[in-house]
Amino acid sequence: MDTNELKFILKLLGCKDYSSSYSASIFSSFKGKDKICQSLGQRELIDFSREIATVKILSPGQALLKLDLKEVPIKDKERQVLESISKASGKIVPSKLTPKSLKAPEKEEILKTLSEKGLIETELKIKRIKAEVWLTQRGIEYLRDDYVPKGAANISLDLLNNYLRFLRKTLSIQSEQVSTRVSGNQLSVGTNTSISDEEILELLRKLDKELGADNYLPIFHLRQQLQPPLSRDDVDKALYRLQASDKIDLSTLLDPTNYTTEEFQAGIIQNVGGSLFFISVY
Repeated sequence: MDTNELKFILKLLGCKDYSSSYSASIFSSFKGKDKICQSLGQRELIDFSREIATVKILSPGQALLKLDLKEVPIKDKERQVLESISKASGKIVPSKLTPKSLKAPEKEEILKTLSEKGLIETELKIKRIKAEVWLTQRGIEYLRDDYVPKGAANISLDLLNNYLRFLRKTLSIQSEQVSTRVSGNQLSVGTNTSISDEEILELLRKLDKELGADNYLPIFHLRQQLQPPLSRDDVDKALYRLQASDKIDLSTLLDPTNYTTEEFQAGIIQNVGGSLFFISVY
């Protein structure tokens, strides 16, 4: 994160439930606020209220408009909106679409329907009116387990206080967690949040069988069950111990396109080569 992105998140940490109105005065000093949010949102650290900013017709939509009215599998209002989109040379904002009698909420629902049917392409942006912004679960985990500040930055003590309070709260919740459920089966955890390597090995076998992973279980499934009560570092160390004792093998992911950014980032980053992503039990 750059300094402005960090400050934005630290401001958010000072809000109730790490959520705020996007137009709140605490963000008024940020220049390029939209760009900051888009960047943090792409990394799934925060999320915000979105709306359809522009639309563009796709070739299936063009083909549908050439069909006889009796053969068109969409409602009359949807067809009218689709025809309006087709008349634009490129992208068009929803407010310029006809029929004008359609209210904004109804028009947005129609656009969502057309998009789900693959007839149009929509571009989503931050909602202009009454938008909310909030810290995601991925953002919480990243700040608690993974974030490593580097370099120099001018950060106020008030923002630092927000981060310290956040850490105390989340770590307190972690320490109070005494059990976790694994697909309907309970895995007991003591108050010291310790889980034996053998219990983790048993859990890996259960997850692999239940998910049909064919002995190539993505690490994020294990993290979802163990973090919390364990930290990310605890899970990494346990996997390294099991690998060193020849009980499991860890392998890299060559093509991340079938996984979300959050799932991909759950792998174990290495200095050389790709992230360790799959677990195989011997």
